[in-house]
Amino acid sequence: MPYCRQCGAELPEAAAYCPNCGAAARAHVLANWGERFIAWLIDVIILGAFLGLISWPGYLLMPQLPRWLPFVELGFKDIIHFLYWMFMEGTNGQSIGKIVMKIKVVRLDGGPADMGQAAIESLGKAFLLPIDVLIGLIFYREEKQRLFSYLSRTLVVKASAR
Repeated sequence: MPYCRQCGAELPEAAAYCPNCGAAARAHVLANWGERFIAWLIDVIILGAFLGLISWPGYLLMPQLPRWLPFVELGFKDIIHFLYWMFMEGTNGQSIGKIVMKIKVVRLDGGPADMGQAAIESLGKAFLLPIDVLIGLIFYREEKQRLFSYLSRTLVVKASAR
């Protein structure tokens, strides 16, 4: 299904221009929620193994910040997840999970996401995932965006489709 690179709106099959924003209609294929979930799961398993290895030998104290906000994670592991996703997706648009699933993060116009966009996009994934996904499923279902993907003006597309 083609989508506008500028605004993310669904495009009619033969459209030369987006009916929503008027941008030239060079369509890209959005990654589906299942592909994105599997990429996230791969990343979480890899990072979990890494964090387990560095904390196991000396039982290093991994500090946890107070848990007084529901659905919000603010621990050491979450900061590591944030830094990982921000760096990987800000430099080449793909984390290890996204490389395996052949998907990548791009700007709405199809260009590579920058470090600032990757930081905003990673905030929701690392610290506010339940809220981020739920709001995305409710308000940005057609664009297949999480809330923080919408705020960062990024999309997750099939890497081979670019």
